[in-house]
Amino acid sequence: MRSPSCAEATTDDVPGALTVGSAAGWPAELTDGGVTLRPLRLRDGRAWVSLRRHNIEWLRPWEATSPERPGVGVPTSMATFVTMTRRMRAEAREGRGLPLAVVVDGGFAGQLNVGGITRGSLDSAHLGYWVDSRVAGRGVMPTAVALVTDHCFGAVGLHRVEVNIRPENTASRRVMEKLGFREEGLRRAFLHIAGEWRDHLSYALTREEVPTGLLARWHRTRDIG
Repeated sequence: MRSPSCAEATTDDVPGALTVGSAAGWPAELTDGGVTLRPLRLRDGRAWVSLRRHNIEWLRPWEATSPERPGVGVPTSMATFVTMTRRMRAEAREGRGLPLAVVVDGGFAGQLNVGGITRGSLDSAHLGYWVDSRVAGRGVMPTAVALVTDHCFGAVGLHRVEVNIRPENTASRRVMEKLGFREEGLRRAFLHIAGEWRDHLSYALTREEVPTGLLARWHRTRDIG
């Protein structure tokens, strides 16, 4: 097992160009076994489009939508990917988010975003993620969430991480249960998902709750299981 690290220093897709990551914990590459989180890159576009198109029905019930355009389905275009990636990477350089690719056994398999990074008296962020249905159920997302949560509590310097999940999304709720995130309550009409304002269950974890790290706790849980 390779320890989580913040080793990657080149973050742009321009040959020969270097971007210095001034924000805490960015850029970063985090690895445990066959699961790696690394910065989302423009050259991930083809793989992103292919996976999104393959997983349209898998993603549709959980996909964020706009109340101004409720009929728009799961985004799958290269133009959407490029716009999204450039925006998220700009936010990462400003210390407001961490857009990460989920890589499984060397292949692009999904996305994990740390968003809403807030400093000061809150010192918190929220997570959002999706993964290829073909790798679901293999412990990929619990490992990925554990990796990024430890990174948020360590190099990024946050105190709290939150995940909001539709009550119907039993697979994502199971990820939270496996990792020991606390269920904090129901948020009514919290996010616009799949064309409607949907209720969400809020899960959270603070740094003090995992003094030896969430990944280590996840390993112990898996070993016992």
